[in-house]
Amino acid sequence: MSVPRIRLLELLKTHAYVEREVILASGKPSTFYIDCKQAILSAEGHFLVGTVLCDLLAHIAPEVRAIGGLTMGADPIASAVATVSFQLGRPLDAFYIRKEPKEHGTQRWVEGRVAAGTVVAIVEDVCTTGASTLKAIERARLHGLEVARVIALVDRDEGGRAEVEKHAPFTALYTARDFRS
Repeated sequence: MSVPRIRLLELLKTHAYVEREVILASGKPSTFYIDCKQAILSAEGHFLVGTVLCDLLAHIAPEVRAIGGLTMGADPIASAVATVSFQLGRPLDAFYIRKEPKEHGTQRWVEGRVAAGTVVAIVEDVCTTGASTLKAIERARLHGLEVARVIALVDRDEGGRAEVEKHAPFTALYTARDFRS
């Protein structure tokens, strides 16, 4: 694991991981919760997630030209990647997929300057069942985007990976096991 990837995991363990009874977005109960935004919205976390994902995409999906996903989990990740990618001289645009279409104006599902035919990566903070990731893939494809890859910061190992892989290649930076070691 690279130094930035190790440090990002340290930030996630320190600021995002809590052990307590919660109900997840999927409706499933859990004894732990990982709120990635608590780590990646810090200046260091933002820089690290952008750096790690830019490096990963350069190696596994160099054809990707834009990155985004379902709001709100994907928003800071996509923005961080766009910023770092510009600094590295390989700009990737960010886009956000709304949970509901905008009710006024353009009534868009997808926000950002990403045209039909663009090869994209869908990002997710935490994947449990894969439902929100699948919604993002569906909305991106309806917008005419070519989904080449899905990247989650954390795979909870609860079946989401298998569901997502039916629709696109899936990579997770970490799994739930990484938080318990």
